[in-house]
Amino acid sequence: MQNTPLNFIAPIEGDVLHAFDGGFLEGKLKITVKIAAPENAELVVNDVPALRADGHFEARVVLEGYENRLEAVDQLSGEKTAIHVFLLPNFAGYYRLSIDDNIWFLRDIQQNKAHYHSLFDNPYLGFLKQVHAEYGTKIHLNLFYQTDGFNLSDFTDQYKNEWKANADWLRLSFHALQEFPDMPYVHAGYDEVKRDCDLIMNEIRRFAGEEVMHSVTTIHWGEATVEGSRAMRDAGYVGQVGYFNVDDNLPSASYYLTEQQRRHLKKRFVWRDTAEDITFVRASIVIDTKRLEDIRPHLNSHGKSGHKPPYLDLLVHEQYFYPFYFNYQPDFRDKILTAVRWAKENGYTPQFLSESISNA
Repeated sequence: MQNTPLNFIAPIEGDVLHAFDGGFLEGKLKITVKIAAPENAELVVNDVPALRADGHFEARVVLEGYENRLEAVDQLSGEKTAIHVFLLPNFAGYYRLSIDDNIWFLRDIQQNKAHYHSLFDNPYLGFLKQVHAEYGTKIHLNLFYQTDGFNLSDFTDQYKNEWKANADWLRLSFHALQEFPDMPYVHAGYDEVKRDCDLIMNEIRRFAGEEVMHSVTTIHWGEATVEGSRAMRDAGYVGQVGYFNVDDNLPSASYYLTEQQRRHLKKRFVWRDTAEDITFVRASIVIDTKRLEDIRPHLNSHGKSGHKPPYLDLLVHEQYFYPFYFNYQPDFRDKILTAVRWAKENGYTPQFLSESISNA
């Protein structure tokens, strides 16, 4: 124990703290910091004395403002170490509905532009508007650029004012060039991701306006190289959402993160790569992978395991809405409504993720 190196056990570099992590009052968060150190150390953390507890040291420290530097100093040896952590006061207790693989509803609107007086004459968008009207849900759609016989450059701009008028609850962002191949960016460099990102973002600006564009997206399959994630960050997507699966047989959907980082994020639901200036957020459920009767138990299971999602990201995919899709889910609407009702009943308030991580 005498030779224990001085390091932070919790929080760690890049941790994003929120109201679920301690005593939160008037924008300040009081947390317990845990540090490994030699047992005879005389330790202070940000000038607060640390006391010995269960084989490590603990200090109660107050975080204030977005970025906080925590420095532990052994006053006996002079050894010191520091980390940077982040405080998001509007993160815990909020939720959104996030939908991947969107393109077919835009094709339908284009094909019916002579008949649809409103975007919401499209059955899919019409349903989403009903969800918003009933629950106040904020809804974020990640777009493909193209599908069979249609791409975003074909899409009319005649509804641009309507997009803008609904930007308080409906957002659009980059997802991928197209659905196939699977994991299209798992080995892609900066230029390839930037090209596809720019393609989609430029078309969104043209037909819907800047108002519907903000700082969060989910790349297709949640896989990217560090260069690919940088390309998205440089496009403005400082928040990147995935599954961050580890220790299971599910797709990892975790960008370029290491196994250790994924394991940490799977428990925490949020972590910031300080080297890359990217905040990663874990989806709380992939709705279409669950049976209707399993949605509530799945969402309940987070809290039972001691890892209640601070920000509840409800993720689903567009295809399952359509009877012509080979994997059509007739209860698609019911599944979404079940998840949204769970969010409301469990005290979550609608808010876009970009607002919740706006400091980032």
